[in-house]
Amino acid sequence: MRFIPVAIAGISLLPSLNAFYLPGAAPRNYVKGEQVDLFVNALTPMLAGNDDSKLKSLINYDYYNPKFEFCEPKDGPAKQPESLGSILFGDRIFNSPYDIKMLEDNGTCRTLCVATDVTGDEAKFINDRIREDYALNWLIDGLPAAEMKIDTRTKDLFFDMGFNLGNNDGKFENMPALNNHYEVVLRYHKPTPDTYRVVGVLVWPASIGGTQDPTPNCVIDPNLPLILSEDRPQPIRYTYRVTWNESDTPWATRWDNYLHIFDPRIHWFSLINSLVIVVFLCVMVSMILIRSVSRDISRYNAIDLSEDVQEDWGWKLVHGEVFRTPRNPMVLSVMVGNGAQLCAMVGVTLVFALLGFLSPSNRGSLATVMMVCWTFFGGVGGYFSSRVYASLGGMNRRKNAFLTATLFPTIIFVIIFLLNLFLLTAGSSGAVPFGTLLLIIVLWFGISAPLSAIGAYFGSKHGAVAHPVRVNQIPRQIPPSPKYLRPWAAALISGILPFGAAFVELYFVLSSLFASRAYYAFGFLALTAGVVSLTTATVTILFTYFILCAEEYRWHWRAFLIGGGSAFWVIAYGLFYWASRLSLDSLSSVVLYLGYLFLIALLDFLVTGTIGFLASYWAVRRLYSAIRID
Repeated sequence: MRFIPVAIAGISLLPSLNAFYLPGAAPRNYVKGEQVDLFVNALTPMLAGNDDSKLKSLINYDYYNPKFEFCEPKDGPAKQPESLGSILFGDRIFNSPYDIKMLEDNGTCRTLCVATDVTGDEAKFINDRIREDYALNWLIDGLPAAEMKIDTRTKDLFFDMGFNLGNNDGKFENMPALNNHYEVVLRYHKPTPDTYRVVGVLVWPASIGGTQDPTPNCVIDPNLPLILSEDRPQPIRYTYRVTWNESDTPWATRWDNYLHIFDPRIHWFSLINSLVIVVFLCVMVSMILIRSVSRDISRYNAIDLSEDVQEDWGWKLVHGEVFRTPRNPMVLSVMVGNGAQLCAMVGVTLVFALLGFLSPSNRGSLATVMMVCWTFFGGVGGYFSSRVYASLGGMNRRKNAFLTATLFPTIIFVIIFLLNLFLLTAGSSGAVPFGTLLLIIVLWFGISAPLSAIGAYFGSKHGAVAHPVRVNQIPRQIPPSPKYLRPWAAALISGILPFGAAFVELYFVLSSLFASRAYYAFGFLALTAGVVSLTTATVTILFTYFILCAEEYRWHWRAFLIGGGSAFWVIAYGLFYWASRLSLDSLSSVVLYLGYLFLIALLDFLVTGTIGFLASYWAVRRLYSAIRID
């Protein structure tokens, strides 16, 4: 399974992405006869391709897992260097024995190797992976091998990354057929007469049964596939044929065929729907603030303070309680600090993505940038946490700085570690190596924690935010609140609107994380993130105003809970996605999916909760600074 400890967060100032450009990246020029390396990656489960298909597993397998009996290089597999993000996303890249030279052996049938004596247990393992719709993943010149398919909605041709391990149509005694032959079509472009560039990699896998001797045989007979027997050993002959096709596609736009948006009208409908919601909320909040609040402020300020009797009502009545220290201010400030750190990480990552720096050819660049940004924005988390803690009346600032730097990373790391144990138990190649876990510890506790301490120092130096009214010594009684303003009810009601603005993009994000589909529509994602942020802020301000009007002054935790209410709907949608798009049979896959879903919801809760709390804090200060208090 692809390891994703990243937030859902997450969109584009561009309406669509028609071409990819990575500043500073240079193409690889080949000459005729030069070796073209083919690298193999981990096998991943994929959707079968039709609208009713379901993902059947979340476990990745190493290409050179002994049970697959794939052909290995003469000197053994050599692992290729990978980025931190690539490792976290489950990539395990090795060299291969395929001998491909630029424009040579065009159309020649070649035997890669013959795997002798494939046992019944190995055959059963391979057959089970075929039934679960596993795909092979190759890389040539940074391009993934793909199958050419047609979008059933738009009728456009596109390259679907990865190709099937076998065929599971059940035509032959309900047994799957192993694809042991590969028709490799390499597209090349000639920038100059003597140089060539790879601009497309297509693979058509096929199953060739019959006698599995070393003699090359590339004759595909649909009625004679290779069926692996689970009762006796048998050989497997792997063959391939390379065909070179010249293409007019330049190197700069070679990713266009891979980066295909399925039905872009859905994205536009989601954005328009979200913008309508935001406009409606902004108008509603403006009407409340301009008409109701302004009228209340005018009446309060018109009262003669020299009179002995002064009548207060509504939110004015709790002016002496509204800035009272809430329960557990330490925990609240730590959550706000980490949420602010995540917000900064998401914002900067989206900027990098919009500028084109997160190349799909640079595998794992998205996760790498997110990890690095989160690490170096530790100062942001420490600063916000320290100032909020001081503003809430907290006194133990050293403990606050320590918990801000360590509590959240520790919780995330424990969850990651437990999920990694399940991956190891399942024999998945997606399990994060010990060295990578150690590197994460160094990044979080060696760099992020000291930066968080520095940020906390500057936050303490700036001190608490000034409050416009004093706090009464004796707290007043709180009348019963309406049912819809009770904490959990308000969180669920308020979370519908931000979730409604993002649930379409959430589907594509989940498909990218769990169904091995590339997500690159950062334009739509950035716009959606902006809409969700604005919606969360306005909804939280609105509910906070209703709470204060009900003479409920304990708004701090409620504002955070209301802002993060969309996380509960994310969990609900994740369970719906599981029921509609997943068919998980193994306990490991179920635990992994629920664990990743919890991580996504937790990160979303921290981000949106922080946005809601800070927006409400700003609105409450503005509200009470506009009236005269005796």
